[in-house]
Amino acid sequence: MSLDDTKYMALAIRLGALGRYSTHPNPCVGCVMVHQGQIVGEGYHVKAGEGHAEANALAQAGDRSKGSTVYVTLEPCSFHGRTPSCAEALIKAGVSRVVAAREDPDSRNAGKGFAKLRDAGIVVDLLPSESADQLVRGHLKRYCEQKPFIRLKLAMTLDGKTALRNGNSKWITSDEARADVQKLRAESSAIVTGVQTVIDDDPRLQVREILPEIKHRAEALSVERPVYILDSNLRAPESAQLLTRDSVLQVCVEGVASKVNQARYLEMPANQGRVCLESFVATLAEREHSMVLFECGATLAGAMLNRALVDELIIYVAPRLIGSSGRSLLDLQEIDRMSELVELSINDVRQIGPDIRISAGRD
Repeated sequence: MSLDDTKYMALAIRLGALGRYSTHPNPCVGCVMVHQGQIVGEGYHVKAGEGHAEANALAQAGDRSKGSTVYVTLEPCSFHGRTPSCAEALIKAGVSRVVAAREDPDSRNAGKGFAKLRDAGIVVDLLPSESADQLVRGHLKRYCEQKPFIRLKLAMTLDGKTALRNGNSKWITSDEARADVQKLRAESSAIVTGVQTVIDDDPRLQVREILPEIKHRAEALSVERPVYILDSNLRAPESAQLLTRDSVLQVCVEGVASKVNQARYLEMPANQGRVCLESFVATLAEREHSMVLFECGATLAGAMLNRALVDELIIYVAPRLIGSSGRSLLDLQEIDRMSELVELSINDVRQIGPDIRISAGRD
């Protein structure tokens, strides 16, 4: 691979990232077409049901596609779904070479796109990239492990408290930190919270038009993210803001919903009287959710971490102190040995206004 290959793939990755708020349930993909050292076409996938990255780049390149090299962040699709096959479109356009960051794990594709291209005499090269994998980490998790990529968002003071003793938490963090959370919501195909958070905070959990990079992309705001309330025994008050929206489902244990004549619910197997989290996570993947954001309290957050169901832990830390009377960040299972600690790796630390945002994950 040449330096030019690396340069053009980096551009394709940047293009792909432009779709991170709007492609659900499809993956983010970027594409660059180069002919005789000149970029002739660029594209990225904007929204499910609309043109894929390759199709958009081909439309821009026109007749200049013939003999070009195509840089794409994910294997071109071989099948006709909501849109035509990208592999067939590239063949028809007469491109000479395709450089892809990785094979698509979707069993409908999974190497078939590459095979079609090679059978047509097109050179296919792989240029693996960690950045390209990050772009489709939810897609990879859903198709490789039948689970979504789960982010757990929490906020705390410097002394690890999330609220006053009476439950008041508005607001622990700054306006800037809460605005940053809007990006996490917009990047997610679903949001999950717990019934205690609904009782204590009565949240809306919507993507709001407060950040320019979201506000100027109507696609990111045109579809309301589904919200799931883990509510094993349907305790959420009828007056809760969330329950006024059709996109919200209460998740309860089997047999509970029929007793209260609840319409918008999802019944799941029970584990010690509560919704089985493993079954629920698998169901999220079955419902085509690739990136899921958990915004919840200490009990649900602790249970998710105890069961190793969290891929990325994001904590906003405010330069404030509450003291020992405040509510703690996590309700983790009690341990007796240091060897039982939950081990994480710090992936990213950055300042958001006066606060610090820490991203961590399991090794």
